[in-house]
Amino acid sequence: MNRSRAALCVATALLWSAAQAQVGNNENILNPNVAGEDQLEGVTHLDPELVGNIFASRPFSGAAELDGLLSGSLNESELAEVYGQLFVPINLNSAPEDEILLIPGMSKRMAHEFEEYRPYRSLEQFRREIGKYVDDEEVARLEQYVFVPLDLNSASEAEFASIPGVGRRMVHEFLEYRPYRNMEQFRREIGKYVDDGEVARLERYMTID
Repeated sequence: MNRSRAALCVATALLWSAAQAQVGNNENILNPNVAGEDQLEGVTHLDPELVGNIFASRPFSGAAELDGLLSGSLNESELAEVYGQLFVPINLNSAPEDEILLIPGMSKRMAHEFEEYRPYRSLEQFRREIGKYVDDEEVARLEQYVFVPLDLNSASEAEFASIPGVGRRMVHEFLEYRPYRNMEQFRREIGKYVDDGEVARLERYMTID
């Protein structure tokens, strides 16, 4: 295969993966559940003690839990700066309003719009609906903070691979145990490979329709 054809195949694969992903493109925002210590140390307002507390407390079940940890040490303005760099993505279909409002720049009106269009079936739906109220740049910014849960029995490899911290081996295990009858089966099977905390972290991104 020549170089130009190989490059085309790679580009096509990346575009397909991005189109299928249900987790927002958040390369610019660290996920505290998977970020390394050196990455966390680079976040504004996070001193060594807070970084240590984050490591000791993770995995976080949601943005509200992270906020509970940090709000005792940082003021509202500092928290907004931190959440521009570090955030636990929220489930578009289940996050309560107070958690949605933790997204920097979020208003009650926009939080209402987030809830108005539930249930979300895809990020494309999110882009389309929220794009009625803000421009493409703002939609892209907001997308960094959200995800649409994946159906364990029908999600593609690319969709599973979009979950932060998930590699090829774990994607293989997700697929290996299909069909899933309930979430307890998922916990039991995936618990063969990772600890309970990691199972709980991964479960946040899953649903069974």
